[in-house]
Amino acid sequence: MKTWHADRLSKLPPYLFVEIDRKKRAARAAGRDIIDFGVGDPDQPTHRFIIERMSVAIGDPANHRYAQGIGSREFRETAADYFRKRFDVALDPESEIIALVGTKEGLGHLPTAVVDPDDTVLIPDPGYPVYEAGTIFAGGKCHFMPLREESQWLPRLAEIPSEVRRRVRLMYLNYPNNPTGACAPRSFFEEAVAFAREHGFLIAQDAAYAELCFGEPPPSMLSIAGAKEVCIEFHSLSKTFNMTGWRVGFAAGNANALVALAKVKSNVDSGVFGAVQQAGIEGLRNIGRSEIKAQMDLYRRRRDVLVHGLREAGWRVATPQATFFVWARCPEGLDSMTTATRLLDEIDVVAIPGSGFGKGGEGYIRFALTVDEDRIHEAMRRLAAWRA
Repeated sequence: MKTWHADRLSKLPPYLFVEIDRKKRAARAAGRDIIDFGVGDPDQPTHRFIIERMSVAIGDPANHRYAQGIGSREFRETAADYFRKRFDVALDPESEIIALVGTKEGLGHLPTAVVDPDDTVLIPDPGYPVYEAGTIFAGGKCHFMPLREESQWLPRLAEIPSEVRRRVRLMYLNYPNNPTGACAPRSFFEEAVAFAREHGFLIAQDAAYAELCFGEPPPSMLSIAGAKEVCIEFHSLSKTFNMTGWRVGFAAGNANALVALAKVKSNVDSGVFGAVQQAGIEGLRNIGRSEIKAQMDLYRRRRDVLVHGLREAGWRVATPQATFFVWARCPEGLDSMTTATRLLDEIDVVAIPGSGFGKGGEGYIRFALTVDEDRIHEAMRRLAAWRA
């Protein structure tokens, strides 16, 4: 029988999250008490004030038709206002912001918009798998930038070989970082912008976790002088407002790159549902509400319980500065897939192997703080009794 399988699919790395999910579902079907720190999907509901805006917007016949591909004028103006208040960055809502059906699709479609076959794309390792997948689909070549614990999980740009620099068309960055929880200082963004301007390539800064920080709010790369010449920044409403299923975000920055991305999108999607854009507007206008602060306080408590429990069990782990992920060293002598498999098989705890984020993630495990505090305590009780 003929198989309908394009050759490019064989170039994709194994998507380990799928295998972990399969094993998790099988364990639950067998009646086991699974505690799931796996895929980062908030366990709290979307904030009520957003749902109320959506409930009105969904009845408006104007939202029952095709949406404007780049987003409504009101949505883009609201995103620009958010940028001005949050980062002190001025953006033109007409040319420097477009709406996305969630940032994942924007990040994945970007190489199709700006990368030609055999162009090189710089990808953080470990990193979000979509960066590599989008590059492969576009026919680009991946050059991985190691992120190391001793470098605070920042790439060393000076280590990129000169022959690679000449071919680079795009570089992905992601701060606050998934999976490590690290933040980038303003000085690194300045270095990255200068590097991109010198070598003539575009930066895609994935800022999906910009509002999930435990200390000083992280800067926007677009606040760096000259950044708009070489950068677009991706912002998501998914984690900030518990809206992962709603699929809405936006990209901001270099107008030329956004035109290219919008052209790709106009050929593959029909924009964000208008009522969802209205819900997003309500969220962005209320970023300082008490509900948002309470959510971060919740993640902070969970983080502290998990980090303390891991350390008590003898694991080496740093306290994350941002995101809702904890990035921990595997027990001595175990690789990441073995560690994740044994945690699930032996104590019914799900975590993601670092190797799922690239070779640079080997030796680490990622835990998502999307688990109730009582269940985290129970997981740490199991971990304390477990022997690797």
